[in-house]
Amino acid sequence: MQTRKKYICLTFLASWLLLFFFGGDQLRRFTFFSGRKAEARRNWPHWTDRSLLKSFADPEELQSDGDPSLPSPRERRAARLSVYKNSGCRMETCFDFSRCEKNGFKVFTYPRERDQPLSESYSKILASIERSRYYTPNPAEACLFILSIDTLDRDHLSGQYVRNVDEKIRGFPLWNGGRNHLIFNLYSGTWPNYTEDLGFDIGQAILAKASFYTENFRPGFDISIPLFSKDHPQRGGERGWLYQDSIPPKKKYLLVFKGKRYLTGIGSGTRNALHHIHNGKDIVSLTTCKHGKDWEKHKDTRCDKDNVDYEKFDYQELLHNSTFCIVPRGRRLGSFRFLEALQAACIPVLLSDGWELPFSEAIDWSKAAVVGNERLLLQIPSVVRCIHPERVLAFQQQTQFLWDAYFSSVDKIVHTTLEIIKDRLLPHRSRSRFLWNMLPGGLLALPDFSTHLGDFPFYYLQHGSSPSEKFTAFIRAVSPAGSLSQPILKLIQAVSGSQYCAQILVLWSCEKPPPPSGKWPQTTVPLTIIQGRGKLSDRFFPYAAIQTDAVLSLDEHTSLSTSEVDFAFVVWRSFPERIVGFPTRSHFWDPEQRRWGYTSKWTNEISIVLTAAAFYHRYYHSLFTEFLPAGLRELADGLAACEDILMNVLVAAVTKLPPIKVTQRKQHKETESQQVKGTAGTAGGRRFSQQQDCLNQLADWFGYMPLVSSQLRLDPVLFKDQVSVLRKKYPRLEKP
Repeated sequence: MQTRKKYICLTFLASWLLLFFFGGDQLRRFTFFSGRKAEARRNWPHWTDRSLLKSFADPEELQSDGDPSLPSPRERRAARLSVYKNSGCRMETCFDFSRCEKNGFKVFTYPRERDQPLSESYSKILASIERSRYYTPNPAEACLFILSIDTLDRDHLSGQYVRNVDEKIRGFPLWNGGRNHLIFNLYSGTWPNYTEDLGFDIGQAILAKASFYTENFRPGFDISIPLFSKDHPQRGGERGWLYQDSIPPKKKYLLVFKGKRYLTGIGSGTRNALHHIHNGKDIVSLTTCKHGKDWEKHKDTRCDKDNVDYEKFDYQELLHNSTFCIVPRGRRLGSFRFLEALQAACIPVLLSDGWELPFSEAIDWSKAAVVGNERLLLQIPSVVRCIHPERVLAFQQQTQFLWDAYFSSVDKIVHTTLEIIKDRLLPHRSRSRFLWNMLPGGLLALPDFSTHLGDFPFYYLQHGSSPSEKFTAFIRAVSPAGSLSQPILKLIQAVSGSQYCAQILVLWSCEKPPPPSGKWPQTTVPLTIIQGRGKLSDRFFPYAAIQTDAVLSLDEHTSLSTSEVDFAFVVWRSFPERIVGFPTRSHFWDPEQRRWGYTSKWTNEISIVLTAAAFYHRYYHSLFTEFLPAGLRELADGLAACEDILMNVLVAAVTKLPPIKVTQRKQHKETESQQVKGTAGTAGGRRFSQQQDCLNQLADWFGYMPLVSSQLRLDPVLFKDQVSVLRKKYPRLEKP
């Protein structure tokens, strides 16, 4: 036993000796270097010692642990839970799809209470919905519901803050816990933290909100919208600022900012640091402390100089003359500056960490904006300098497209919101991101027509395809006698003789039934009679019988030759997105009457091609019937020749391009001229007055005049040249 104890003691002692000899040196070395590091740390100059290391911020700013006014993570989480009690909501769990099955996507707005004031912005939102094709006055038909209570400004210090919202909405029989409801909001929270507290429980409602935090955003359910001012136009909106003469995209300034600088509180950190990148040459960063009631109490040593420099530059001039615009966060994540930069083609450089960008579910912002990091502000100048000029131009062009397609008016913001929700109802028939991010945009590419790019007139080049090589002739017959007139017989024979004609459809809009099949002329192509409803807009209904891409719209009294039809179709195949045709009209601004004028005189400019003899893509039938609200189609039915003008206005609004006039025979021109002269009587004057009224009402509805004038006419090669007729492909076009 004693021997065992002796061996244990010797083993223990040997272990200590080995540890001392082999590990002691390492322990001493560790202690030595630790002491040297501590000494070096003590001897290193203090990082706010300005004589040794230039400071890029005030010492007080650096030594503070953070802005005491900023909410802690616990406070932000508590605020988020108070607003988003249904944070797990998705369309599958918090939306009743069955309400949308019978009547489609219809939207109902609650009746407005007399004693409940509405802000100007919320009135515009409700008006946008009520004048759209989605609106229904019957709640039983509705798929989506919009409150009449103004929820845009939920800052309880604001004069537009509506109190007791919880009590009011719980009294609505349609509320149903917020299910199938859409709530709009621009401002949430208040000083000093500006949390996302709305002051009421949104339940299972979809939230369309500006300045949306990503951590609070419910993907596939909520929608982030831009912050817009009360002066944002209801419809139409101003054009973007990028014009052809601004190419190449070289501007006076590379990067600019001009705006408020918050001295304290949330959002002050980013704006306080912007002066570090200012070089006074191609990078201009101007801030002012002079805002708010008590700014002088908090002003720092930079304020006086900043305020003086701030007044030296005009904000609009900076936007016009800069390639990139800094869009930092304010008190909230979003700001008006974002839309201002888009319109000005000044590429937004976003400094707003955690911001869910507007309509990010549909829009690819990597093609139109530079998303920066607030903590890496000093890297922004070098980042934007590295962007190649070709990409800069692509960015600028995309800002103009996005501005015009989705942000230039309240109508477009609201309709984009609704279309995103509508796409969620039928994912297999929803728009792709390509359609949302390419001209003419998601609002004008109807998924009910097709989800295949090759079926639209805008994407043949990108898709690497061409329109079909045949057309459908669509003749509108309105003869009161109920019989076949001589002109329509000649027209059918001329059109059927075209090598490109696939079929002829006759829209019979007379009260008497059409003649029997034996009375119609024999043609080499199928001839089908469609019974109309007697409305002028019937000619633009998307009939299933139209199978070709091209439609040749004709009136029964139109006089055309086969050569004219052939040449016009060949021209149309090169411009499938436009209207290509024969008789033309033009519009002009009358400064004395302060309204738009309409003329049939022969001038050097055209802006309208009458659909009495014109080619266009069949997609415009769907757009005319499904995109335009019922009120516009009723307008077209009630005024003479208004359907012609409406179709031209619609195509011009989509393409931003004029129609194309093609060659006509001299005899055809004289016939047109005589017809115009024959309308000089009372009936003709009334018709002309109605056409002008139609034009002005359409301009008012769109918010601007979409028609584009052109001085172009396309003729065949060798047209009227003094060469042999055998060399000409369309010699009959020159015969009287």
